[in-house]
Amino acid sequence: MQPHQERVVKEKAELDEKLSKLRLFFTSPTFSTVNVEEQDRLKRQEEAMHTYSEILGERINGFEQSATA
Repeated sequence: MQPHQERVVKEKAELDEKLSKLRLFFTSPTFSTVNVEEQDRLKRQEEAMHTYSEILGERINGFEQSATA
């Protein structure tokens, strides 16, 4: 794997860890104490992070397919 491809893999792993922590925060008692506007922003952030992670996953799959072609 090329260095730039390895960076994408690392970026996805780091993003997925942050996404997991954000989703865990949603289930915590603290989340319900956050004002509704901030809850909405956090939910939109989660959606954007999820989409970003999917795109990175597609790129990684493309790397793997290119390597076997």
